[in-house]
Amino acid sequence: MGWAQVFVAVASAGLLVLALCAAKVFRAVQGLGRELERTRRRLDAEHSTLRGELRRLRETGESDTSADGVRSS
Repeated sequence: MGWAQVFVAVASAGLLVLALCAAKVFRAVQGLGRELERTRRRLDAEHSTLRGELRRLRETGESDTSADGVRSS
């Protein structure tokens, strides 16, 4: 009977360790999600600016490339 109690105690300790690891992973995933959302919001303004510039270039026909296909900087 003593071995059964030891087995249950060790199994419970193992499950506790797994639960703590799962909680750490869950918190890390939430932090990553917040970071990705923050980055997306920060880049949205840049994205819309670049889309507007691209639209303007397409409408006006201007280009950064010369006749030989080399981009100017």
